[in-house]
Amino acid sequence: MFYMKYYSLQHNSPEVDFKTATLLGQAPDNGLYFPEKVPQWSKSFINSIGDLTQEELAYQVMAPYVGDTIPKTVLQKIVTETLSFNIPLIKVTEDIYSLELFHGPTLAFKDVGARFMSRCLGYFASEIKEPVVVLVATSGDTGGAVAHGFYEVPGVDVVILYPSGKVSPVQEKQLTTLGKNIHALEVKGNFDDCQRMVKTAFVDKEHTKNIFLTSANSINVARWLPQQLYYLLAWKQWPHKDLPPVISVPSGNFGNICAGLMAYHSGLPADHFIAACNVNDVVPRFLQSGEYEPRRALATLSNAMDVGDPSNFIRILELFGQSLTDLSQVLSSESISDVETEQTLAHVFHEYNYLLDPHGAVGFLALERYLQANPRKKGFFLETAHPVKFPESIERITGETIPVPAHVQSIMLAEKKTKMIEADYGALKTFLENF
Repeated sequence: MFYMKYYSLQHNSPEVDFKTATLLGQAPDNGLYFPEKVPQWSKSFINSIGDLTQEELAYQVMAPYVGDTIPKTVLQKIVTETLSFNIPLIKVTEDIYSLELFHGPTLAFKDVGARFMSRCLGYFASEIKEPVVVLVATSGDTGGAVAHGFYEVPGVDVVILYPSGKVSPVQEKQLTTLGKNIHALEVKGNFDDCQRMVKTAFVDKEHTKNIFLTSANSINVARWLPQQLYYLLAWKQWPHKDLPPVISVPSGNFGNICAGLMAYHSGLPADHFIAACNVNDVVPRFLQSGEYEPRRALATLSNAMDVGDPSNFIRILELFGQSLTDLSQVLSSESISDVETEQTLAHVFHEYNYLLDPHGAVGFLALERYLQANPRKKGFFLETAHPVKFPESIERITGETIPVPAHVQSIMLAEKKTKMIEADYGALKTFLENF
């Protein structure tokens, strides 16, 4: 095994190991951490994936990134608990498959990264003297996944910022009803405001000096890197091994698709990647013009993708050596409107008897368009959240009532525990000072 070091993309902080990168979340110079090398998977590993269990596969993928910071037996336990649910690849049409990532405890793809990170941080926290506080901004599913992943983890408190009125009822209940070591702050703003406040807290060392602050957003390597596992588990089930898939990823903060591109650089068979975006089209415009122009996020049906300045895109550029030419050979991007999202959701339900959520609908349509322009190819999209998280819009579009899982019914009856704050760092600073 080689022992991974991580460097800051601002290049003004020392290299660190996996433990330090996980605990800090961001580098002291405010940069995102990036692995010094991308592990290369052998052809025998790729060819033998069908013979490996989920846990064996996950251990082999994550071990080089973790290095000697976590003992082998502990890491094996962590990946087993991380993948305690199925991630099935479902055929929707002759050429399009759905990778269902919503079978975890909070019905969202972020369960994998949140569960992996929470267990790593729980292992590391026992060596820290100050209170460990996980600070996270969410546009939807991250909050619930982090809340449940860290719930009652000894020595760790979680503070979640979410935009008031801009997450679905199920998403809000999942992140606001647990209590104990989970603290929810309802922000009078949008996701970009929440993310800005979190980033400011990390550079404000004077007012956070009495706590050990870390992040559970996809900026954290322990949240981001395990997402590679989705793509390998999809390949394990892919029925057309002689035809590598086109992969369409609903993209907001770009951590998920960045992990997929990392897996591709390590040896994952893939024909092409599509960053499927809603009308928040910073990356589609960049790939066309070469100009990266962040904008204030617009609210859409696919709310978890309402991001106007995706943090992880800088990692994608680093992965491709800052070369737009090289990136464009592997990645394209499509912007899908709410009207198109609704039309796709209705069409796929009535034509193929498959129920998408709004994010999955964006991924499906972007993939369908690509395959229409590139015949004789096949692919899959990532279905990132259970449709029950968006009952009002989906039931209006399809005319059908969505069956609500039993554990979701109990959550909806639970009391919401939040604190409303202004979209201003001063409000967050006051909360943390009185923590």
